[in-house]
Amino acid sequence: MKQLLSVLVMAVFLFSSEIKEQITIKVAGPFASVSHPIIHMAQNQSLKDLGINIEFVLWKNPDELRALILSKDINFIAIPTNVAANLYNKGIDIKLLNVSIWGILGMISRDPTLKTLKDFKGKEIVVPFRADMPDIIFKELIKKSGLDSQKDFNLRYVSSPIDAMQMLILRRVDHALLAEPAISIALRKTKSFPLSVVAPDLYRSVDLQKEWGKLFVTKAKLPQAGIAYIGDTKGKEELINRFLQEYSKSLVWYKENPVEASKLIVKELPMLEEKGLADSISHILFENIKALDAKDDLDFFFNILKKNDPKSIGGEIPNSNLYYK
Repeated sequence: MKQLLSVLVMAVFLFSSEIKEQITIKVAGPFASVSHPIIHMAQNQSLKDLGINIEFVLWKNPDELRALILSKDINFIAIPTNVAANLYNKGIDIKLLNVSIWGILGMISRDPTLKTLKDFKGKEIVVPFRADMPDIIFKELIKKSGLDSQKDFNLRYVSSPIDAMQMLILRRVDHALLAEPAISIALRKTKSFPLSVVAPDLYRSVDLQKEWGKLFVTKAKLPQAGIAYIGDTKGKEELINRFLQEYSKSLVWYKENPVEASKLIVKELPMLEEKGLADSISHILFENIKALDAKDDLDFFFNILKKNDPKSIGGEIPNSNLYYK
């Protein structure tokens, strides 16, 4: 009997020790598609064999993103690539791990005849996140098209793609720059998808990635967002490498299971809509590439930003120390 009690006491002790050894890492991201594999990882607790719980933390705008980073309460973060460069140039201890989003931006309009950015000349266009990724790319394309963003367009800025989408749905505006999944959700909410028997209210217009490839004579894709690690990576290599492996697996699952994935994501992010989110997955260019392997594409992108808006990357092209090796 004493032996049995000893075994039970030891078992309880070991179980309690295991519980105490469990740690939680906070992974922050926007509601955008770059975060959705992270939500799948958190749901499945993909790092539980390492004694690690994953907690997803939503950031709703660039100010919240920067506040989270400065709080030093975040380990991994889904982030626009230019923001990673900006933070690095400002002395933040950050490593860009990968780039997974290469095509997510597009124009949406009530006018099906608008096919290029020049066609939008003189129009009022709603744009989210002033001076951040969507706006930055849009203005670079406008300039490359020989137009002036201030003189040739009436740009109306809002705080998020959700706000822009709602303005379209409520018919307060006719044209917007949006990122997926907001484009697909807006089309669903207005019954503007291809199989509708009713004439669409909204139309997909200019694909900004294709416009970028055409105007800059390069690939029709842009290194827009990925995952970064905040803090010293020394001694964290096992965790980081494993995190990247699990992110890659979850991204594959996300792409191959759009209906199931959309149900999972909407539970965490109820501001989204299931069918529209499922639609969006096939319209996004996903390529999960190590940041260091994407350096040439990033340097090309950053050089254009430096020429026209150096503040968007913190003034300088970041050196290779930005990238996790």
